[in-house]
Amino acid sequence: MANSDDVKRAREAWEAKLLSRTLARTPERSQRFETTSGIELKRVFTPEDHSDADYVARLGFPGTYPFTRGVQPTMYRGRFWTMRQYAGFGTAEESNRRYRYLLEQGQTGLSVAFDLPTQMGRDSDHPRAQGEVGRVGVAIDSLGDMETLLEGIPVDKVTTSMTINATASILLALYLVVAERQRVGWDKVGGTIQNDILKEYIARGTYIYPPAGSMRIITDIFAFCAKEVPNWNTISISGYHIREAGSTAAQEIAFTLSDGIAYVEAAVRAGMSVDEFATRLSFFFNVHNNFLEEIAKFRAARRLWARIMKERFGATDPRSMMLRTHAQTAGSSLTAQQPDTNIIRTTIQALAAVLGGTQSLHTNSKDEALGLPTEDSVRIALRTQQVIAYESGVSDSIDPLAGSYCIESLTTELERKAEEYIAAIDKFGGAVAAVEAGYQQREIHNAAYRYQQEIERKERIIVGVNDFTVAEEPKNEILRIDPELERRQVAKLARVRIERSQTEAARAIQRVEAVARGTGNVMPAIIDAVRAYATLGEIADAMRRVFGEYRPAISL
Repeated sequence: MANSDDVKRAREAWEAKLLSRTLARTPERSQRFETTSGIELKRVFTPEDHSDADYVARLGFPGTYPFTRGVQPTMYRGRFWTMRQYAGFGTAEESNRRYRYLLEQGQTGLSVAFDLPTQMGRDSDHPRAQGEVGRVGVAIDSLGDMETLLEGIPVDKVTTSMTINATASILLALYLVVAERQRVGWDKVGGTIQNDILKEYIARGTYIYPPAGSMRIITDIFAFCAKEVPNWNTISISGYHIREAGSTAAQEIAFTLSDGIAYVEAAVRAGMSVDEFATRLSFFFNVHNNFLEEIAKFRAARRLWARIMKERFGATDPRSMMLRTHAQTAGSSLTAQQPDTNIIRTTIQALAAVLGGTQSLHTNSKDEALGLPTEDSVRIALRTQQVIAYESGVSDSIDPLAGSYCIESLTTELERKAEEYIAAIDKFGGAVAAVEAGYQQREIHNAAYRYQQEIERKERIIVGVNDFTVAEEPKNEILRIDPELERRQVAKLARVRIERSQTEAARAIQRVEAVARGTGNVMPAIIDAVRAYATLGEIADAMRRVFGEYRPAISL
């Protein structure tokens, strides 16, 4: 171990004898270099910035508390992260073809995107759904659609992640009934529902019910899956959309973990013990352009969550303290200008996620700033992950950048900044109260405004946007959704309504409403409604009649 006095004397001699002369001849590009979170990147990091004295307590070993170096003892030396490309558009038939294509190309898990009506609990024939059916994801109205979506895909062999929040309970029910139809036991089914409504209030906006009703549904899912679907991740606590809305990396960690704290507290209040459900919590983080900060972000988040679960909630099962995460490259970083450049951005971001220790990864396609990705661009995005996995060698050693003075310093500083935000949220009374006061929304808004100002002043260069621009022809190879798909989806929904037993469907919908008004778990009633071919909109409306609809009261 280097003697700190020796290092200090050597650094001061280097600064006086060499650095000062170089700076006199060639000034640096900026007076201050910093990350998106405002953390200064020093000219050079030394042992003065990181001590090995607390190695076991702060870093430890992979698969052990505090999980800074990863949640598995062998990490990618055992198996690679799950390569899970996010896809879904048009009808279930169209999306099924895309999923089969991706699986044939080597994808190892499904990730389903749903259209806005599905996310908002509206059937495809609802007036508010007009023009939105199948646009940003697949339209799912009933059990028939989910069966079509998963046709030929064995749910006991492929894990499925569903990016769905307000209607997560209904989509999970649909998935489980399809498993029944495939004669697969629920204990053999694996996957994730996002199910993170707090970040919808904070950053994204696809909410239905007010916080109290939403938290009731979420904790019902926790309790139901703990007993019936033990291998399902019941929530993916998402920082991704918080970052897409303009937050810094430190805010992304803090606001995500504060949401996690709120979910744990709600489950405990509902009578569950921490170790009963916390082993199935998962997280979802963004991966942005600042390579070093993004690597450190994953490490800081793991260490901080482990301590929160152990010290705040008294978790005793090590799995309850693990922050297991999916990651996705930053959609907000993609540019419509010179879209081929997005391949480079995505590669850098994907490499940061792998070096940060993610469990699952989606890489965005180069044309997503223009529209839904084509098959060719999706294949390039998947190949990016495969080249990193099989050719780069970075996955052959666990946490290879550990011990880097820079990485360890950034990890510690991000953790410190995130703790400050969490303390501020605690003063409001927790994440829900802070959301209702508009705290997280204002902080994100201010960070996004500062970032945009930096771009406009050219203090932050975006290649192809505010520098290195070229004249470009309009792009023709953009995937467009045929309006006829919406008409076909509405016609299919009409057939479902005609062919089902109206008595059984009506009785099942009434039961959902009755259970929601009481204190029982809503999941069995929702599953029965799905079996009776009640539609997603009908089930969502039954709970609307009980919980109402959320209307934000704050302004930024």
